[in-house]
Amino acid sequence: MQIQRLHPNTIEEVKQRADIYDVVSEYVVLRKRGKDFVGLCPFHNEKTPSFTVSQTKQMYYCFGCQAGGNAIKFLMELEKTSFSEVVLNLARRYQVPVKTLEFEQTQELQRQLSLREQLYEVLALVGQFYQHAIKQPQGEQALNYLISDRQLSENTIQQFALGYAPSGWETLYRYLVDNKRYPAQLVEQAGLIKPRKEGGGYYDVFRNRLMIPIHDVMGRIIGFGGRTLGEEQPKYLNSPETELFNKGKTLFALDKAKTGISQMDGAVVVEGYFDAIALHAAGINNVVASLGTAFSAEQARLVLRYTDSKLIVFNFDADAAGVNATERAIGEIAELAYKGEVKLKILNIPDGKDADEYLQAHTPEDYHQLLANAPLWLDWQIEKIIKDKDLKQASDFQQVSQGLVKILKNIVNNDTRSYYVSHCAEILSLGDTKLIPLRIENLLTQISPTVSYGKPKTTGNKRKSVTSLQKVTSSEGNLLEVAEGLLLQIYLHCPEYRESIFNTLEEKDLQFSLSHHRFLWQQILEISEDKEDNLLSMVQDRCLEFPAEMDLISHLFYLNEKTQKDILRIPLVIQDAMACMEIVIREKRYRHFLKLWEETDPKTEPESYQFYYQAFFKEQQLFEELCQKRQSLKELLGMIQRE
Repeated sequence: MQIQRLHPNTIEEVKQRADIYDVVSEYVVLRKRGKDFVGLCPFHNEKTPSFTVSQTKQMYYCFGCQAGGNAIKFLMELEKTSFSEVVLNLARRYQVPVKTLEFEQTQELQRQLSLREQLYEVLALVGQFYQHAIKQPQGEQALNYLISDRQLSENTIQQFALGYAPSGWETLYRYLVDNKRYPAQLVEQAGLIKPRKEGGGYYDVFRNRLMIPIHDVMGRIIGFGGRTLGEEQPKYLNSPETELFNKGKTLFALDKAKTGISQMDGAVVVEGYFDAIALHAAGINNVVASLGTAFSAEQARLVLRYTDSKLIVFNFDADAAGVNATERAIGEIAELAYKGEVKLKILNIPDGKDADEYLQAHTPEDYHQLLANAPLWLDWQIEKIIKDKDLKQASDFQQVSQGLVKILKNIVNNDTRSYYVSHCAEILSLGDTKLIPLRIENLLTQISPTVSYGKPKTTGNKRKSVTSLQKVTSSEGNLLEVAEGLLLQIYLHCPEYRESIFNTLEEKDLQFSLSHHRFLWQQILEISEDKEDNLLSMVQDRCLEFPAEMDLISHLFYLNEKTQKDILRIPLVIQDAMACMEIVIREKRYRHFLKLWEETDPKTEPESYQFYYQAFFKEQQLFEELCQKRQSLKELLGMIQRE
């Protein structure tokens, strides 16, 4: 229903009661900084927080995209809803009486608000009813199951408000309708009773079941999950969809996990209620559970409100059903994961155990170690593709190759794609490093129809584009510029090769000859090792403070199509770039010693004459060997290029 004319008093009272921090913190992880709070802006992608929230001013503002306003404006922009809808939702949340300028509209709104409040009231009362029932003789089996089979403490049972639904067909109906005088229609709308098909009347939805309340993020009961204590099917039964409960938009235990998710900067998603309960009981309190449906993108966004790192770990069962559930969940949020909006990991506990079973024989520290070692979702999928395959057999090789290409085609981020193309090429090369460049080229050929590379921004005439390896092989005059630039690009964009590049430069005593490259290398070296995961972004931020130098090196922070292909042939490219740098240095050295030798009189300075000759001859030999080595590299790279 569209509300055009909300009463000004209602709007003003909502503004007064709706605290900007409470509203924003449900969507953004906020950290205290001085009088205000800061976090990552939800309106644009950023890695460094520029989004501020002021409780004193009841305003938010982003210094990155200039978004700003009050709590109402925030929800309008973020959820793409109207002013009236936002005010009504906040009125429900803060229990503000709603008035409009039309009497009929006011009555309808009050009826809608009243229904939701009545449903909350009924469900809260039923939660207490089930908790009471489990302590009675009829609930003894359910209580023993929790204590003996699930090994839960009294504190955990109370924390999750676990209860028992008696076995009678009309026990809850009589309690609510006959004793408490709630209308049967209201109790039905709460998902607790159903009308009989014949004979009239109602019957209880949950009977002789262990009851697990499902809360919204504010801790209010919105539904129940019931586990059978007998042979009834289904084993687990959830509340039906209601005005309050939508299982595809709800996560079990999020109300209890949101603080832990924020503190640990990541969330664990499990399949079952008791997996989540067991983990919380063990002190691992950043855990939520899906509700019998595939984990959805909407559920992912609920979790991502509370984590800066965007880390989600799927810990589903390792059996066939659990693997299928993992695949379905990945499929639901694959688009977010491919874009890098979710950092997704997969944990399959050894021996096919679920989290609850694992904790009965292991410590919480053991589980934390499993989480730390959990592979990224792409690695998990790659391992699944190559499992039990013999790559020496043509049919298996083809099947694995096609599966890998299917994954690679969907990777949007250039850095991620570069890494996984190289990784898959190593797998397909079966340990033969000589084959890696060819495997890379074959993979690139198969995924190229869908490749979309980012283009560097042009900053002026001073900067020359030196992004193609072809210029290394065809333009000797620009040899040093291209070689040093390409090596720096590899260092910035390919973390797995940094140690090798650094060690080789140290061992060969190679220095960057061009001043702007020396400047960039100095900025890189000044970043501490514990921050190298974010090296590219941090170096770029530092260099922005030096416009003149940045003008000459800005292209190195981006990858275009040619550079991407060059860098994907990294083992050969590094050798070639190092050879180029060393050739220039060796040429300078042998010319220097040649000049000294020519200027020295062998009669008056025989020792110096001999020393300069030997030094010149040695440097010349090294120079010629490097030229031959580089010629071989050029031929190999040229062959790959032609293929």
